[in-house]
Formats: sequence, C-alpha cells, structure tokens
Amino acid sequence: MTKADIVANISEKLGMEKGDVQATIETFMDEVKTSLESGDNVYLRGFGSFVVKTRAEKTGRNISKNTTIKIPAHNIPAFKPAKIFVEGVKTNVEVK
Repeated sequence: MTKADIVANISEKLGMEKGDVQATIETFMDEVKTSLESGDNVYLRGFGSFVVKTRAEKTGRNISKNTTIKIPAHNIPAFKPAKIFVEGVKTNVEVK
C-alpha cells in the first residue's frame, strides 16, 4: 500500500477531498519527523510508538579492502507497534 492508496481510502471512507486528506497526512508525517529530529518520541495509543534508538559504536569489516573500520554511535528512527497491533497481525495475516 502506498501513501496515495491511503489517501484514496481515507478520502472515500470519510467523504473528504483527496487534497485535504493528503495535506493532513503530510502534516502528520512532518510532525512525527520534527519530533524525532528534536529527540522526542511520539506515542499513539493502540497503534504504536515512533522512537529514537541509539546504536552503539561498533567495529565493522570492509571485505573488499580486508580492513576493519569503526562505525560511530548514531541515532536512528524506529517504530514499535502496540501489543494490540501485533496481536491483530499475528491472528489475521497468514504465514507465508
């Protein structure tokens, strides 16, 4: 499913203009990005949490040059689904 599909589905379900729905979704995503970029987590009860995770410094290998490199500690955005969300996927999606 793409963002366009989500916009079309919401527009149809709510009877709203696609442009208004798209603006709402874009604004929501901008707010999540802005919050995470400033170090704040976003909690959506019943859906999940957008959080900033810290990856520790580690040593990696450059296989083509056969050398070791240090990968510095860094932050990454992550999504942690709510328990009810996880259970819904477990029970409703067939294992492939």
